[in-house]
Amino acid sequence: MQLKRNVLFSFVFMLLAMNLEAQNPIIKDIFATDPAPMVYHDTVFLYTGHDTASVTATNYKMPDWHVYTSTDMVNWKDYGAVLSPHTFSWATGDAYAAQCIERNGKFYWYVATFHKKDSVSNGGAAIGVAVSDHPTGPFKDAIGKALITNEMTTDMKYGWDDIDPTVFIDDDGQAYLFWGNGSCKWIKLKDNMIEAASPITTFKPEHYIEGPWVYKRNGLYYLVYAGAGTKPEMIEYCTAKNIEGPWVYRGIIQGNVFNSFTTHPGIIDFKGKSYFFYHNGALPTGGSYRRSICVDYLHYNADGTIQKVIQTKQGVEAVK
Repeated sequence: MQLKRNVLFSFVFMLLAMNLEAQNPIIKDIFATDPAPMVYHDTVFLYTGHDTASVTATNYKMPDWHVYTSTDMVNWKDYGAVLSPHTFSWATGDAYAAQCIERNGKFYWYVATFHKKDSVSNGGAAIGVAVSDHPTGPFKDAIGKALITNEMTTDMKYGWDDIDPTVFIDDDGQAYLFWGNGSCKWIKLKDNMIEAASPITTFKPEHYIEGPWVYKRNGLYYLVYAGAGTKPEMIEYCTAKNIEGPWVYRGIIQGNVFNSFTTHPGIIDFKGKSYFFYHNGALPTGGSYRRSICVDYLHYNADGTIQKVIQTKQGVEAVK
């Protein structure tokens, strides 16, 4: 009888341990980076980068972009590598941060990679657009050329400033693309989502480094980004009453992350709660070039300002 009781206690303890197991990082099958969540109908689609650098590497190796889905914020389905720089005939190099958005039943995935040296560009970072009829692909190059090349922006005197696109469609239907390392740039997009509808505007939010994420909540615009002036990065933000500014600096919402000198924001509302996605280096053998995606709750104050994100190992609870 005592043996049976001990076996039962052991089984119950194992179940409790499983329930308390750390959820973060939420993607454990690969080193996933640069989270870009999108809510479509009753599902979260998570678009990610992919780190494949060796344990001793001192630079990035990011061959492709992946898609995951979840209907409860805990269980994630892997659709694999659905897009890579090889999709774009003009592209070469790594798959930097990217974001997908739906418009009129089509899905536009804005990606950062590098441009081949050719008659169009002398190389450097560039932004392309892939399109699909389904959020998990297949995706193809939407325009057969880069939407943004390094030659289009001249304020930063290096070749990797045109990275990390974030896309937003305002209530009036006007779409905007923000991006940039070192400074933040933006353009209006035409309704077809593949052509610029305005000149490029460049500005420098306080402490801005890279990785912008733009959205709107209760009539207030948010510009969230990796900042702090030096690495390791933190996540800071500004707000504005107009998408074109002026932007008012609001402070830090996420401190340094574990075992990575970069981090990257992705913010959604889903089934009545707000969520903050980011990456760190928490998986075994992880680090700044072998990063992993996490998610924790995001909370707002009554005036719309954002409370500081509490980074946890347990992550978030499942929702129905």
